Amino acid sequence: MSFVLGVDGGGSKTICVLMDDKTTVLGRGESGASNYQSVGIAAALRSIESAIYAAVNQALNFADTINIKAICLGLAGVSRPRDFEVVESILQELENSEVLPITWALTTPSLLLVKEQENIVICNDALIALVGGIGDDVGVVVAAGTGSIVFGRNHQGDTKRVGGWGYILGDEGSAYKIAIAGLQAAMKSYDGREISTSLIEGFQQHLNLKNMEGLIEVIYSSRWGVKEIAALAPVVDYSAANDDKVANSIIDDAVQDLLLATSTVIDAIFPQNLSLQVEQEIKNNLFEVVTTGSVWRGKSRIWERFEAAIVQKYPAVKVIFPRFEPAVGAGLLALKRLAGVGLQNHGNIS
Repeated sequence: MSFVLGVDGGGSKTICVLMDDKTTVLGRGESGASNYQSVGIAAALRSIESAIYAAVNQALNFADTINIKAICLGLAGVSRPRDFEVVESILQELENSEVLPITWALTTPSLLLVKEQENIVICNDALIALVGGIGDDVGVVVAAGTGSIVFGRNHQGDTKRVGGWGYILGDEGSAYKIAIAGLQAAMKSYDGREISTSLIEGFQQHLNLKNMEGLIEVIYSSRWGVKEIAALAPVVDYSAANDDKVANSIIDDAVQDLLLATSTVIDAIFPQNLSLQVEQEIKNNLFEVVTTGSVWRGKSRIWERFEAAIVQKYPAVKVIFPRFEPAVGAGLLALKRLAGVGLQNHGNIS
């Protein structure tokens, strides 16, 4: 039996799944962050190794020996040649690891901008989110969590990315940008520059503040970072769900930002006669837009607003929630490289 590893490495955690050649997930492991640009190469290696170790040990309940025939590493921040060199060095360390209870049957890859050689795949985490979310490598993924990015791939293998530039240069429609807009609107209202909004009470209750001046100490003196600020997005979402005009305007702006990014991807890689082409692909379950990330789980119906806007512009497109997690998408890509066939030939995922 052939086994593959699918690794989803992000800025907060790393998830690994071990799958057999029938796409059955036999083991799953989770560990810390593995974005080497933020935690360093050594820490990234340890996180990936720990996640693999946990997944493999779980799989040993179903098999006496684990011989890894293919691996896909879908990692946050991997897009430049230098990134692939770093990940390749991490992979070489993994193959020489005395900690992992596995044997490797991998072919050393050559360096490619899109790393896909023999039975090793190294790619950005947006691709594995697409494949995991849809179950295929054709379609569009709209990721809106702490940050945001839209990524698409068509039948010809053409890809298009919009966003993913970080909280200073981009991340429109993300939890961070929603939270920042909410905080700024609340301060304007507090000053009397903006209409009354329940965001003031919402932030004060959430942060246990006596008044809005307390935000100075929370945000600045405590040196809050992107993740801490992004965690305030549910305050805006809650106010919007309770018909606050200011909060709803912020949510509508986020929808428009995500709509523009998604439309840019669709228009770039899918035919001009989109309506007819996509209608045929929908019948074959090949063209969908999958939404991932914490923003979509809000109570202000942001997902429904986005879906309505997309369907109005592209009537044949189907907007869905993820079918599987990104790590499973990485496993599917590993299986695809191992078998040399389309993902649709792998059957159902157990």
